[in-house]
Amino acid sequence: MIPIDTLLGGYRTGYFPMAVHGGIKWFSPGRRGVIPLDTFRVSRRLTRLIRQNRFETSVNRSFRDVITACATRPDPSGNWIDQEILDSYCALHEAGHAHSVEVWDKGRLAGGLYGVSLRGAFFGESMFHVVRDASKVALHALVTRLRERGYQLLDVQWVTPHLEQFGAVEIDRLAYLVELGESMQVRCTFTDPPQPADAVPQGET
Repeated sequence: MIPIDTLLGGYRTGYFPMAVHGGIKWFSPGRRGVIPLDTFRVSRRLTRLIRQNRFETSVNRSFRDVITACATRPDPSGNWIDQEILDSYCALHEAGHAHSVEVWDKGRLAGGLYGVSLRGAFFGESMFHVVRDASKVALHALVTRLRERGYQLLDVQWVTPHLEQFGAVEIDRLAYLVELGESMQVRCTFTDPPQPADAVPQGET
């Protein structure tokens, strides 16, 4: 497995790992995808769906199931999650740094996402759905939580057409590192009750 300190050190400095051709490689794209939390966009249709309360959402109820579903989804982009990545992030979850958002439809896991929380930044890793719109509901739930808890940065690695509809944009690596550095100066908690951001770094969650 990738050591927890190595994973967290990578995220602090703008890198993330992926399994490529049987090995782990670290990436820090020249153009980085982010979703500005203050300009996150939700379509009218998705807003109506959320108001209907069709889906139930939860946090950290089934982390391993979520990452496993992301790894096995019928999409080539899911192939970068191999067993080493899966086990490493499950260990990171057990240490309190990786989190999942689950979406349930009549008791069935319908979709979700997972990522890493570090000070004032959340690094989105992957999402999946087996029921239409479930991953969108998960992303909305994530952004709502991050806003409530004072997070500064939502990193999505690369911009895709799917993420563009929510307001995802590309910024150059230098600008990203500036935003990352600023987010490391605040303390946010993903699972504890919301509290004001603290300008004095005091550990990570």
